[in-house]
Amino acid sequence: MKAAIMHGVHEPLTIEQVEIDEPGDREILVRTSASGVCHSDLHYIEDLMPMQTPAILGHEAAGVVEAVGSRVTYVQPGDHVIACGSAFCGECQECLTGHPNRCIDKPFRTLDDPPRITLNGERVHNSVSNIASFAEWMLLSERGVVKVRDDMPLDVASLVGCGVITGVGAVLNAAQVKPGSRVAVFGVGGVGLSAVQGAYISGASQIIAVDLLESKLGTAREFGATHGVNASEEDPVAAVRRLSGGGVDYSFEAIGNANVALQCVQSLGLGGLATIIGVVPANQTIALGGRALAGEKSIRATTMGSNKFRVDMPKLIELYMQGRLKLDEMITRRGELEEVNDMFEAMNQGEVARQVIVFE
Repeated sequence: MKAAIMHGVHEPLTIEQVEIDEPGDREILVRTSASGVCHSDLHYIEDLMPMQTPAILGHEAAGVVEAVGSRVTYVQPGDHVIACGSAFCGECQECLTGHPNRCIDKPFRTLDDPPRITLNGERVHNSVSNIASFAEWMLLSERGVVKVRDDMPLDVASLVGCGVITGVGAVLNAAQVKPGSRVAVFGVGGVGLSAVQGAYISGASQIIAVDLLESKLGTAREFGATHGVNASEEDPVAAVRRLSGGGVDYSFEAIGNANVALQCVQSLGLGGLATIIGVVPANQTIALGGRALAGEKSIRATTMGSNKFRVDMPKLIELYMQGRLKLDEMITRRGELEEVNDMFEAMNQGEVARQVIVFE
């Protein structure tokens, strides 16, 4: 099959032919229909998160089941599915207490297992949850996918697998924003726009979008933001506090930057909650002062929107089908696998919300 291969950090991906194994007992083989290009993938290329190479990146994907292992019961060939990075075992303490996104025994392949994808006989590694969606096929655990209705466009459905569930889930599941609340979202790319929509769906009375680009602030208003703050022109903390009358009830960091996370905390009013959605690189520190959380403020992180994905994703799809969740409008660009490096460059320029690789 054709795949985009990462051979080293700070190097462009190369399009090559690789070999993929048949599905194991609890695995499924999925023909990739579409894969979103997520900022987390760029972190690997920029050496902000570790990755063994050669590797196939990509984790925001949807496709059609082609084959299933002998013990698979959840799906069958022909089913449309979304892959999810928070695969679960269903048996550990976290799964059994309602937190499958925090599963401690995820059904991932390890280096002790025989290689399942190879390039000229050499093991090809995978990024998040062994999804490896920058390829024509994906070999997945049946507990890492959710079935979706056949009339849901798969290029749009792919976004739900990471960016949308992460942003909307951070608001509805992790922070549990209450109606009438004041909200600020720092960074309105794909995940941030999803957080804006989550705040809108929750009934927030004020939604302040913060970004460096005026064009993205305009887009955020189309998705439900009531105010925009251009952080390249003014102090975002001072602006958010001024607009909200002393600080917001909820703030969200949707970039993956420690300094922005600090701004989220500084933008809170009394009793406010800052939620860190973005993956902050390991070499960055969120430097909170000793009184930063005074007045019963708090800070928390969320993993993939604290989702229960087999419950949450179908709900989001229903909201989309009803016209209450904007997904088509999030896609700035569609392209072929060969355009993946150009897509990363466009992401670095900051002008895109979500880009989707569409397979034939």
